Amino acid sequence: MVVDEAHCISDWGHDFRPDYRRIRTLLAELPGGIPVLATTATANERVTADVAEQLGVSHASAAGGVATDVLVLRGRLDRESLHLAVLALPDQPTRVAWLAETLQDVDGSGIVYCLTVSAAEQVASQLRATGLAVQAYTGRTDPAEREQLEADLKENRVKALVATSALGMGFDKPDLAFVVHLGAPSSPIAYYQQVGRAGRGVDQAVVVLLPGQEDRAIWDWFGSQAFPAEQQVRLTLAAMEDGRTWSTAALETQVDLKRSRLESMLKVLDVDGAVKRVKGGWVTTGEPWAYDADRYARVAATREAEQRSMLDYVATDGCRMAYLRQVLDDPELDAAWRCGRCDSCGGVGLPEAPDADAVAAAREDMDRPGVEVIARRQWPSGMDTLDVDLKGKIPPQEQAEAGRAVARLDGLGWSGALRDLFAARDADGRPADGQTPVPLRKAAVRVLEDWDALWRSPEASDDIETDQPTDAADGSEHAVVERAAADASAGEPERRSPAIEGVVAIRSTTRPQLVEHLATGLARYLGVPLVGTVGPVSGREEPGRHDVNSAQRLAGVAHRLGLELTEAAAAGLPGRAVLLVDDSTDSGWSLTVAARLLRRAGAEAVHPFVLGVS
Repeated sequence: MVVDEAHCISDWGHDFRPDYRRIRTLLAELPGGIPVLATTATANERVTADVAEQLGVSHASAAGGVATDVLVLRGRLDRESLHLAVLALPDQPTRVAWLAETLQDVDGSGIVYCLTVSAAEQVASQLRATGLAVQAYTGRTDPAEREQLEADLKENRVKALVATSALGMGFDKPDLAFVVHLGAPSSPIAYYQQVGRAGRGVDQAVVVLLPGQEDRAIWDWFGSQAFPAEQQVRLTLAAMEDGRTWSTAALETQVDLKRSRLESMLKVLDVDGAVKRVKGGWVTTGEPWAYDADRYARVAATREAEQRSMLDYVATDGCRMAYLRQVLDDPELDAAWRCGRCDSCGGVGLPEAPDADAVAAAREDMDRPGVEVIARRQWPSGMDTLDVDLKGKIPPQEQAEAGRAVARLDGLGWSGALRDLFAARDADGRPADGQTPVPLRKAAVRVLEDWDALWRSPEASDDIETDQPTDAADGSEHAVVERAAADASAGEPERRSPAIEGVVAIRSTTRPQLVEHLATGLARYLGVPLVGTVGPVSGREEPGRHDVNSAQRLAGVAHRLGLELTEAAAAGLPGRAVLLVDDSTDSGWSLTVAARLLRRAGAEAVHPFVLGVS
């Protein structure tokens, strides 16, 4: 029995991916005498002991090693093609500006690692704006899209993938020329696992770490998502003692845990046998369960120690490869050994910090509201089993254009206002609804003004026929976006003519006032009609579930949404470009399906716009 990438059991098996611990159950059910081999490219003695303990084949010895019934075989960790370096720059705009300039000149293709999904998507967008062929690759990227992006990198069709740790295990590109980290991973083990993607089939690969002041805060946030305190677990189990099936949403009202952390905790309890997943939610098994406080305290202490080791790697003036080999317990490391090729050894030189103009441009881009919303290009596989006739690549004539959002919900700046907006609840606990807040109106206008695809040189064009007026009466509530833009547009040259000729809203069942107010206001600001809506068909008004996989989410959207245009608007749609408006997007399937409906009805182009993107 072979378990590859076995370090994951230690890194993630305690809380983030508890299903890894089911391997222990599998091993216990094997016939006696079957040997077990666990393999990984990066594991120190602590990890090997932890893996053995979690798999139930051994336990940690008093000296911190592993018991004698486990044989540990270690190889030499040095890879002679890797040239390691650390470059301390003052802030994120400077790091992005440095990266943009450096990637213009470096040969080959590679990976840029970021610590969060939001950072990966934002950095990818900024690098694309400088003309670099890069794409974001994160845990939120659809599996079919991931395969395409991996193929693009392997064939050097992109300069780099800007990725989270989702890109790593199983990916093999022998000629990967560089790995850059914008922000330090929380342990040397995780760091060496990622840099090991580079230099497998080339003589020299550059590996650069650009640490950030925010790294510790990000580590702390991930640490806060670890297994909850015993009291929170006991409250959950007590709530479930009535024997009924509990949905995650219902359990949220019983404990002070966010949805993602509650779901992770339930998965751990499922692995431990205290609860089980059934149709409709979760039930308790009634089996006794003990909170392993010692283990969770040991895990927390280990993670803190490895964070300190990562900070020491950044600060060391000694050989960087020697440092990594030491903390990874390389048995062949000689105390006097030096690699001779890292920045400390004088074997790698890096471009200097970017000039003030480049940094200012990067900073302005970060402060500006507006992030790119990448259109879906591929349907998930297996949709026919869900009674949806969609497969393969989405034909270009049915795709949406690249869209825009004011900000990502997990970022900085405008993200805070959006999180407050979408977190608000009314007295009954339902999502609060109402007009678009004034600051977000101004931000939306600025996004439209900066969105070149929406504008063209002033010229006459016919409006799509609609039953709704296009003039903004002085007292109209829906003229708010136009009035909010007065300050932003004051002193500008003669206004450009919009390239789009109508606005379509995705009709919301949870925030109908917000979406209607936003869409109507944007239409009036642009001076084009609100053409109609895309909304739930009769009998499917209830919002679809978000806590399902991509294929199921698409199936729900595809069965639920229909095009709602007047006869006049439908007749005038062919050959026109429209703005598609919603309040937010996460999976992207609502925008994708709505755009497909509009394109199939004749729209020449569909440009999605939302306030927030998850």
